[in-house]
Amino acid sequence: MKAMILAAGYGRRLAPLTDTTPKPLLYVHNQSLIERNINSLLNIECSGDRFIFSEIVINVSYLGSQIVDHVRATFPNEKITFSKEKVPLGTGGAILNALPFFEDQPFLLMNSDIVHKINLADLPKNVPAAHLVGVPNPDHNSNGDFSIKKDRVLVKSDSNNLTWSGISIINPIIFKQSTFENAYFNIWDTVLVKLIESGQVTGEESTALWIDVGTQERLSLANQMLKEENEHHE
Repeated sequence: MKAMILAAGYGRRLAPLTDTTPKPLLYVHNQSLIERNINSLLNIECSGDRFIFSEIVINVSYLGSQIVDHVRATFPNEKITFSKEKVPLGTGGAILNALPFFEDQPFLLMNSDIVHKINLADLPKNVPAAHLVGVPNPDHNSNGDFSIKKDRVLVKSDSNNLTWSGISIINPIIFKQSTFENAYFNIWDTVLVKLIESGQVTGEESTALWIDVGTQERLSLANQMLKEENEHHE
């Protein structure tokens, strides 16, 4: 199985930190975000045996050469491939652009701007469409993104109790079943919503540590939480 980390965005809400540094290279405690998330893929323990991804694909665009250099220097012996975009293509456009890497096989998709301890080992390795990991709604997304009923993802019209963690299993077939007018598009609005409405998307809830590092406030929160956790274990 392969994995993809989305790392091409501008990170404008984190400016001025991201004026010269791409968001995936911002540090939380003692690791860059991209390093932390690559390690979460490399260090999966599954029933006592290490679960190995055959390849990690990272899409890059804004200040992408910095990300490429950092990852190659930090992980010189891992099979990590870069899907380069002249301009950021959005979450959906990025996957569409990188589809040849996945050879029609389901893959794990992860945002680069999260800090988490979600158990990846138990995620399904094969899905007909998509499988989403939800987390309890944080303060910055109190109405949530979706709910789950009998393992099926649904979106209620008023409010939902789960927020998409940015972690999911994607079957490339869902991109080949549609045509796209623009190279830039969002996977949620353009691809997933219609699949959710037809009951094809499964999901699960995780209550493990999860922080979306999308603002300076949440970057500070992530640093503080991991600093305290590290001090507790010393």
